[in-house]
Amino acid sequence: MGQETVRALATSAEFEVVAAVDKQNVGESLTAVAGSMAPDIKIQGKLGETLDSVPADVMIDFTHPSSAASNTLSALKRGVAVVIGTSGLSSEDMSAIREACMESNKTALLVPNFAIGAVLMMRFAELAGKWFPNAEIIEMHHDGKADSPSGTASRTAEIIAEARESVPRGVVGAIEKYPGARGATVKGVHVHSIRMPGFIAHQEILFGGKGEILTVRHDSTDRKSFMEGVKLACREVNTLNGLVIGLDKLMFR
Repeated sequence: MGQETVRALATSAEFEVVAAVDKQNVGESLTAVAGSMAPDIKIQGKLGETLDSVPADVMIDFTHPSSAASNTLSALKRGVAVVIGTSGLSSEDMSAIREACMESNKTALLVPNFAIGAVLMMRFAELAGKWFPNAEIIEMHHDGKADSPSGTASRTAEIIAEARESVPRGVVGAIEKYPGARGATVKGVHVHSIRMPGFIAHQEILFGGKGEILTVRHDSTDRKSFMEGVKLACREVNTLNGLVIGLDKLMFR
């Protein structure tokens, strides 16, 4: 995602990629790592030092749940707005980021999914949730994804839970022969995660009613599907305030 983002922003007249930080490729040219479309700048290893030496308007984080929060706090402390593409942040992380936004008067935009179609999928789930309280989510990602369920699935479950007017009752005396057979539950919505080669990012929401089933599905078959959302987030993050969750805050305002 980092490499694809670099290529998308570097080839757009709206943006300039001024720095890159990656612990695995320190000292290498960004062009060598991300391709000829990327600028020929040296990849740095320390975020704080990089932000201190290179003026920037926005930082984009595609890293790991263990480091995304500290990266965000480091940028906000230096007056740089942040677009967070890393999922799996804890409630403590979110609280710290929210406080840092208030102290710095800068914005952190946490985006569970940058694909325009995925954001529409979540909006459709909100509409359906009111009429179909029985809903389950199946999300499928590549085997290198560290967290589960995905940020998109968790956010979708929250949206459905907020939209539905009643909570389905489980089967009395139900037996789960193997723990986890019914998946995890997020805000009372069952979520099933699949991690295996061949997938990129896919999600299916099943809504069940009397005599009918509604399926809402989105598939990202190429990481290019996320780039219009990335550019939208970078373009408009500084028009928002505080900690904001979801690209929908930009798409539907």
